[in-house]
Amino acid sequence: MPAKRIHFIRHAQSQHNARAALVADETPVRLDPTMRDAALTDLGHAQARAIAPGLRKLTGVEVVVVTPLTRAIQTMRHAFADHPAPRIVLDLHREHQWSFCDIGQPPATLAQAFPELSFGHLPDPWWHVDATEPGPFAIETHAMLDARIEAFRDWLADRPEREIAVVGHGTFLNRLTGHWFDNTSRHVVEM
Repeated sequence: MPAKRIHFIRHAQSQHNARAALVADETPVRLDPTMRDAALTDLGHAQARAIAPGLRKLTGVEVVVVTPLTRAIQTMRHAFADHPAPRIVLDLHREHQWSFCDIGQPPATLAQAFPELSFGHLPDPWWHVDATEPGPFAIETHAMLDARIEAFRDWLADRPEREIAVVGHGTFLNRLTGHWFDNTSRHVVEM
């Protein structure tokens, strides 16, 4: 069986990325700027549009898979605006939930914001929830993240397409590939 080619792409700069960078400059302690499902910044929109010409040349890509987090969807919209591949929204490769920005929106809310995409297959909520955990949101353990990574690997392996583009998140993609991702960077893996 021929190898699959997977293009892993991290989302563009989000409002959370920009605010967290400012906080990091102000103090050595990482603080969560508490932005739920942070959208892209103006720079992020520009970054996502800037990678579109290169992605347009990936004529072998048969499907684009994106997480339900707004920053990933907005990145995908710009980056693949002129690409004919169908889009699939999948929650398996969402970001490791350790910041408030990793808490998503209900499928119905996302469907209103992004009517060209299908969200009806997602559970509600599709992010990690644990009512026994104190605080404004539940932290996903590394074991939970590792289980999702394995499930996502299996999902990719089971897909019929030979070339897939995946728009996702830095920590998840790093744990999956071992590669460090800057905003809008792309890393190609043969599997």
